[in-house]
Amino acid sequence: MNWDVFITCAVTGAGATADKSEHVPVTPAQIAASSIEAAKAGAAVVHIHVRNPETGGPARDPALYREVVERIRESDTDVVINLTAGMGGDLVLGGVENPLPLDMRYTDMVGAEERVEHVTQLLPEICTLDCGSMNFAEGDYVMTNTPAMLRAMARRVQALGVRPEIEVFDAGHLVLAKQLISEGLIDDPVMIQLCMGIPYGAPDDPLTLMSLVHNLPPGCVFSAFSIGRHQLPYVAMAALAGGNVRVGLEDNLNLSRGVKATNGSLVERAASILSGMNVRVMGPAEVRKKLKLRGAQ
Repeated sequence: MNWDVFITCAVTGAGATADKSEHVPVTPAQIAASSIEAAKAGAAVVHIHVRNPETGGPARDPALYREVVERIRESDTDVVINLTAGMGGDLVLGGVENPLPLDMRYTDMVGAEERVEHVTQLLPEICTLDCGSMNFAEGDYVMTNTPAMLRAMARRVQALGVRPEIEVFDAGHLVLAKQLISEGLIDDPVMIQLCMGIPYGAPDDPLTLMSLVHNLPPGCVFSAFSIGRHQLPYVAMAALAGGNVRVGLEDNLNLSRGVKATNGSLVERAASILSGMNVRVMGPAEVRKKLKLRGAQ
């Protein structure tokens, strides 16, 4: 059991959700405002993707990240900023019988430096590293993160003094994470996010979660979450397993059946669940100390 928990809010993600809920933020102004709302509701950390303001689709333009980050930093709300570095690894095959050429409408593969260019420019306190490749959700899409790519990204992030949050979608990703740690590419304290219930990674049943927890690197700080209707039950599950919590519209659009969520309402519900378990919710200053973050720039 973890009695002192911090909440991360995953504000928007990159999935095809903007047309499913009017509360999913799309423009930089909306993403920043939703991040501030989540922080005021109790989130110590906001995990940020950006979207194409015209289409709502995924984007990785550093200028979009800059606008979001500057709006948050210029506000009076204290929160730890966590920028995704997962974009730029999308590989979509051309089809079952003709996998090549790739489907370039959806493939977005770039080098390690470009994948972390926004991190280099903006120096967030945390950025993510998706620690492995995976058949992701549907069709011919592969989330691609090779060992060589991850080593290069880890070296760059380490040199910048940014804390990597290692995203683990399956058991093999933990094996690679431990390898990166053994090679000195990830500094202490190691920060890991267990991403459960995402097709076709680790299912979100309790036995699978606890198997991953029992195989975590010694002394690491971890969080865990699931998606959809399991997101809020996983608030309790993560704390019971000894971890921290993630909620947000990236992973779940509903507060309850038929009731659309906002990021603020999801964070408030998470804080209420934790409070009902006699768990103390940590603030951003405490999280900075716990994770030895460099502090806001």
